[in-house]
This record gives sequence, structure tokens and C-alpha cells, in this order.
Amino acid sequence: MDFASRLAELQKRTIEHREVLLTEEAAKTALVMPFLQSLGYDVFNPKEVVPEFTADVGIKKGEKVDYAICQDGKVNILIECKPSTAELNVNHASQLFRYFSVTESRLAILTNGVNYQFFSDVEKPNKMDERPFFTFSMEAIKPSDIRTLEKFAKADFDIEKIIQEAGHLKLQSLLRKAMDREFAEPSDEFVRVFAAHVVEGRLTPGAKESIAKLIPNTVAAIIRDKVNERLASALNASTPTMAEPEEAEIPAPEEAIITTQEELSGFHIVQAIASRLVDPKRIVIRDSKSYCAILLDDNNRKTIARLWFNSPTTRYFGTFEGKDETRHLMPDLTSIYQYMGQIEARLRELDPTILA
Repeated sequence: MDFASRLAELQKRTIEHREVLLTEEAAKTALVMPFLQSLGYDVFNPKEVVPEFTADVGIKKGEKVDYAICQDGKVNILIECKPSTAELNVNHASQLFRYFSVTESRLAILTNGVNYQFFSDVEKPNKMDERPFFTFSMEAIKPSDIRTLEKFAKADFDIEKIIQEAGHLKLQSLLRKAMDREFAEPSDEFVRVFAAHVVEGRLTPGAKESIAKLIPNTVAAIIRDKVNERLASALNASTPTMAEPEEAEIPAPEEAIITTQEELSGFHIVQAIASRLVDPKRIVIRDSKSYCAILLDDNNRKTIARLWFNSPTTRYFGTFEGKDETRHLMPDLTSIYQYMGQIEARLRELDPTILA
């Protein structure tokens, strides 16, 4: 089983059992240790994965972090765990900050078994950054997350490459936030840069105000046009030209339909919600070119929901009442939990034997 498959299995377990893992110890055993195993570490080898790692720090004696991942007696990664229901914040990382400066480790992970925050010393050597360079949620794993996580696997662990990647990820995150901010509310400097290309002579206050208002709409229009170009290109590629009659009647091969990791993650969230009322084995995913259908009893007349995730920029989650489908914009996969009531109502509609 490859890394992506192992992660998908752990994701399913996380979604199904998160609500009952109320203690830190439960989250460590059921979620964090399997995650470390998926990366190739032997959690039962105390020389490789050291539980309750202790190092005296100044006047702080006997303080512990939950795990230290070691290689050849050297600490590579420090890990601090919290209960799966706890919200992670920098206040939870006090031990990591102290330990970071007295061990060889240049990587630290703060986690509740569901959400993971990765820290390094990108800003100042030997001092842990206050902000993580990489975060991901086990409930909504993206393909890019898998590629990043593979770098932390035992077989591919290279601290210099990871630190270099950490710097790139952190800079990329800062650039994205800055661009989002400028596109939404352009600063004077940003407006002047663009005004220099379109306004001749002196920039009057009126022209400056007009350009500032137009920038967000212009950016949105550019993105919309790019999306439409991609959609048109995809439609043209899938539309036959002057094919022979025999060829035109041949259906597209099943292999052309690829179920993405995001679609699987969305399915597992719906399955976890539905498991409150029915056996999760009754919840089935059936993919098509346009959407992923989530069915009860693998019956296409019993559609619980649809995942409209094929657009490169916009995702929708479809809920049903009778034959009517309502599509909801999905900013992220965890937004599916907002429609728990609609999912449960649909299940009761499809199976009247479910008790209210």
C-alpha cells in the first residue's frame, strides 16, 4: 500500500472516530501513532520514536514533549499532541519552543491528530518560528499536502531539503496573503503601480479612486476568463470532430474517470455523518465525468449528495430534497459538516425505517 492509500485509510478513521477521541492519550494512540507509521517510522522502536521525550531546559526540569523522532541518536522531529477536539494555537507549543533550542531538531509538529502544524527555524536559526510553515487537516487532504508530507517520510528524510521547502512554503503563504489583501483592498502603492501603465501624466485623486475600485473587479474577470478558457479547452478536447460512425458510438473508457483524493475525502466526510444513522457500508461513491454521486445502497435512485469538484477553482456540494438538488459553494471540505442536517434528512427520506 502506497503512502497516499495509507493516508486515505487514516483519514477515514479520523473522520469516523474524531468525536469519541476526547483525551490527548486517545488522540495519540488512535491518530498520531498511525500517522507516524504511515510515514514509515517504527512507533514500537523506542530508539526511533521516543515517547515522553525529556530534556532539562534551564530552570524547567523534567518537562516532556509527547514524541521525538530520532535517527542515529539524533533528534530529527519533536511532536506535541493535544486532544482531537482541542483547537491548536501557539500557546499549546510552549514545550516545543523550549526544546527546540536545546536539541538538534530543526522540525516540530503540533497536532490534535486531525490538524497538523509544522514548524521550523526559517526566520532565526535554532529558534522555532511562531508561525507554522505548513498546515494540513486530516479531514480535507489535498494532493499538494500528500506531496509535501512525503518529504517527512523516513525513507526520504533530508533535513536540508525540508528546511529549503519550509522557506519556500512560508514565503508562498506570505505572498498569497499579501496578494489576497491587495486584490481585495488595493493599497496606494499597488494602485500607483498599475496607474503608471494606464494613466498618462499626473495621477489625480479621482483617477486613483477609480482604479482602486476597478482592480478587484478586473482581477475577478481575469480569473473568470482563465477558468472559462480551461473549460472550453476541456470541452473541445472531449468533443469528437468528424469521427467514423463506428468510432462515435464507442463509449468513453471507464479509465477516463479519475476519482481524486479530494472527492474521496468529501465522500468519507458524508459517510462519517451518515454512519450516525445507517451502517457506513451502505454509503457508496459512484464517480462520473461531471460529479461524484454518493448513494445509499449503491442505488442511483437513492442519491444522498453530489460532489461537484471537477472545476479547477470552484467546488460545490449538492444536497437533495425529493428530486430537487441544491448546490452549495464549498470554500473547503470541512464546510460539508454545515449540511449535516440536510444529509440526515435525506437519509430518512430515502429509508423510512430510520428512526427520527
